[in-house]
Amino acid sequence: MYRFLLTRQWVIVTLVALLLIPTMIRLGFWQLHRHDHRQALNQVINASLAAKPVPAESLTSVGGSVAHDDIYRRVTAKGHFDTAHELVVRRRTNADDQVGYHVLTPFVLNDGKTLLVNRGWVPAPASQTAFPKIPAPASGDITVTGRLMQDETTAASGIKNLKGLPDRQIMLINSTQVGARLRDSGDASAKSVLGGYIEMTAPAPKGGSPELIPPPTEDSSWIGIGDINLPYAIQWWVFAAGVPIGWMVLVRRELRERRAAAEERSEEPAPTAV
Repeated sequence: MYRFLLTRQWVIVTLVALLLIPTMIRLGFWQLHRHDHRQALNQVINASLAAKPVPAESLTSVGGSVAHDDIYRRVTAKGHFDTAHELVVRRRTNADDQVGYHVLTPFVLNDGKTLLVNRGWVPAPASQTAFPKIPAPASGDITVTGRLMQDETTAASGIKNLKGLPDRQIMLINSTQVGARLRDSGDASAKSVLGGYIEMTAPAPKGGSPELIPPPTEDSSWIGIGDINLPYAIQWWVFAAGVPIGWMVLVRRELRERRAAAEERSEEPAPTAV
């Protein structure tokens, strides 16, 4: 009665089931890996936000990179803003999901090095090619405080680094790329740009603009989201366990139908001879 399993239709069904099981198991482990990664990242972020501020140059260097364990670490820097070489970062949203720009202003340290500072969000002008009106930062020598961030890349952020943008507009905050732009513009301090950048938290801008970037919270894309991946992992494994069960249900149903059909044929009266 089980010879029907050798038919073309059932061979295909069985092969699909055999392929689905390891695929779903692998997807479950992938989600578990994402859960573990996010949990570890959340611990790093929470520790960084709780730590006391340290000088920015103690955690990054010229042409260097920001270590994974130092992201969101609060840092300080003393110097002055170079608004003549200010840039804006396109397609960034604020806390209300309004699309606008992030303001990226070089900050020249007292020792001559340059730290890139994301001063916050401003609304986009009516024309996408126009440079927005940006309130000036505090002038003269000041101390800024901010959260240290790694250079943005397309691979990590998913943001395409478009070319041919309007003047002084960029897509990614990347110290290497911005440093090259500054050197091309003749900025002498661009030869010593520190790796990474900071999201400024102090001093607060006059009039509240640019809007300072809020810290990650329990509702953000980083903090607290790790637990979502664990249920997904379990869900994939439940699906994997359900595949053989579903296959057996289909086999039993097919077997019952075939037996019922065979019994009907056996109960049919034999044709009488004429």
